[in-house]
Amino acid sequence: MIRYITILLLLLSFSCKSDKRYHDEQQPLAVPEQSLNYSEEIASLRAKKDKTFKNGETSPLLKAQKHAFTRLDYYGPDTTYVVQARLEVAADPEVAILPTTTNMEQAQLVYGVLHFTLRDQKFQLNVYRDPALVQEAGYEDYLFLPFTDLTNGNTTYGGGRYLDLEIPEGTSLTLDFNKAYNPYCAYNAKYSCPLVPRENHLEIAVEAGEKKFDVGE
Repeated sequence: MIRYITILLLLLSFSCKSDKRYHDEQQPLAVPEQSLNYSEEIASLRAKKDKTFKNGETSPLLKAQKHAFTRLDYYGPDTTYVVQARLEVAADPEVAILPTTTNMEQAQLVYGVLHFTLRDQKFQLNVYRDPALVQEAGYEDYLFLPFTDLTNGNTTYGGGRYLDLEIPEGTSLTLDFNKAYNPYCAYNAKYSCPLVPRENHLEIAVEAGEKKFDVGE
């Protein structure tokens, strides 16, 4: 316990301080509407996000971007990209210092490793826990999953995308890549976003979730 507290203090001292989030604050807490089928649920979540980006006070878009904005661009919902992962929790979590898009650094705990199969290929990704968010109400169980794949720079944002997860009760965790989204720095350079670690690259095209942003849409 003492060692964990020491690590946490070290993390807080290294973490870059910013009043700007690099991701959508609402997303990790989104609750599916039980009366909707899967495609309708995804469409509903996306419509709410579009409304927030267009009119919300926390929108990352600049004023000129908001004026031109109509919607974000996505792949169509595809349950192929909804997979069950086995979470291997780290017995002794390491501190990962992730560089950011603004040449700063952000500390994250490597909470564990996710093992899963996608399109008959086996993969693993590190999943992170942000020590700053842990202290905020509603984010005590929040996990951060950044990843890159073979779509980056083509149909999706070149810097990779993120998924918001929660600590499961057991070792099984659902990865829904239809909910993969761009960090805020994809829309506005003033945001400081953690770069995706090299080990979190997927050698497959994840054709699900949010595509790259075009202000002219």
